[in-house]
Amino acid sequence: MIKGNFVNVFTKEIYPAEIAVKNGIIKCVREISGNFSGYILPGFIDSHIHIESSMLTPSRFAEAVVPHGTTAIIADPHEIANVMGIAGIEYMREDSAHTPLQVFFTAPSCVPATNFETSGAILGPREIEQLMNDDQVVALGEMMNFPGVIGKDPIVMEKIQIAHNYRKPVDGHAPLLSGTELCEYVAAGISTDHECTLINEAIEKKRLGMKIMIREGSSARNLEDLISVRGEFLVSDDKHPEDLLKGHMDQILRKAVERGMDPLEALKMVTLNPSKHYNLNCGTLTPDTRADMVLVDDLDDFKVRKVWIGGELVAEEGKPFFKVDPLPLESTFSVKPLKSSDFEVKSTLNQERVRVIDVIEGQLITSESEATLRVVDGNLQADVDNDILKIAVVERYGHNHIANGFVKGFKINNGAITSSVAHDSHNIILVGTDSQQMAEAANRLISNNGGLVVVVNGKYYSLKLPIAGLMSTMNAAEVSSRLNKLHEVVKSMGSNLKSPFMTLSFMGLLVIPKLKISDKGLFDGESFQFVDVIK
Repeated sequence: MIKGNFVNVFTKEIYPAEIAVKNGIIKCVREISGNFSGYILPGFIDSHIHIESSMLTPSRFAEAVVPHGTTAIIADPHEIANVMGIAGIEYMREDSAHTPLQVFFTAPSCVPATNFETSGAILGPREIEQLMNDDQVVALGEMMNFPGVIGKDPIVMEKIQIAHNYRKPVDGHAPLLSGTELCEYVAAGISTDHECTLINEAIEKKRLGMKIMIREGSSARNLEDLISVRGEFLVSDDKHPEDLLKGHMDQILRKAVERGMDPLEALKMVTLNPSKHYNLNCGTLTPDTRADMVLVDDLDDFKVRKVWIGGELVAEEGKPFFKVDPLPLESTFSVKPLKSSDFEVKSTLNQERVRVIDVIEGQLITSESEATLRVVDGNLQADVDNDILKIAVVERYGHNHIANGFVKGFKINNGAITSSVAHDSHNIILVGTDSQQMAEAANRLISNNGGLVVVVNGKYYSLKLPIAGLMSTMNAAEVSSRLNKLHEVVKSMGSNLKSPFMTLSFMGLLVIPKLKISDKGLFDGESFQFVDVIK
């Protein structure tokens, strides 16, 4: 029996109550009299998260977030699925099974995300049906291939129909989509969107019946801009380990209230709303639902004191009461050693006008600009003084594709940084001032079986991510410490980006406009076609 000030997410009432629990299930909630400190809430649900982006295995992720009141998540495992397919999803399931955190999954709808990049696996309709048969899979994952939906691509439409057949929702991903095309996208039965960055964009989608996920992650932070839209969900999407140490859904709730959102309305967005939309047996403290509960000090800071999952006390005062032992995984890299000539853009002229990817701090979208670059010995040179650096993607699955381009916004004055976290196919992505240091960085990353690497003046700094090149078996504090060291080094190289590696990881995400790069070339996300580096 648990007693306290009960927060009812259905009626928005707060009253003293006792909660009867048997075998992890709530049997009854009764109003009582008495004075209690704190508030009992349903456990928090993150209804859109990519665990892999935390650089932690699912078990390490659980260790980090449960003490912050997160009792369930809906994870889209398309990062590891792009690397390993169904086997990668099974790894996520098995590693998370040894923790109290409820981990639900969406079936990755776009593996590969597009046909314009090389991934390590393909999930077709047959694989989607296999996943939909699993009760732990609660939806079809974000449909990033919006041109395929609008153009009624047969395979895309078959995947959506399979989800409908199983009466499971389809998550959306339609940045800046509007007008007739948005209507066609919604007509396909796609019910959510987490990619809104503008108020008018979110309003248009809401008017068409879409449920808006207001995202507040490590790289993309849209809560402040969209607070007035009154969305249906608060989600994190992608969170780096240093941010998870500060909080998870509790932190997002705190910020939402600070920015003027009603506390009980915000709470519904991480409890009742995801519970109903995804048909979960949690998120509401009602009879015959799981006893996943959180005790907080107040409804402003949402400071978490205790966490129960399935009626068991699993964390208190920021400390988990469970131990984890992440599962190992074999290497997923098949790449030949690289040399500086692999990172050159050739020209027969003395100078060339080139397309440049323009980074926008705090956003996944980029813009496009141009620059005039000089040519030395037949090779285009970076213009470090004007922050025009080299960017490249090296395919990691044995096909030996390499694409080169130019980027503005990293402000590195010397050296190279590289990552095997490169959404969504997770090839090796690099930014650098010169080809030699880029080759050195890439080769060190390959020898590490994946991760993040910085090279500057012959010195190497690394964070190894041996689990599919995406995740570490270390805990959040250890990963954060090593990542912070890398951030310090990158900052000393001149960059002022808050999360340079997360920003780098999204330079290859072709389904987010405007200009991006894959292992096959420079890509325009608005026209959805390749464009030449040289104009």
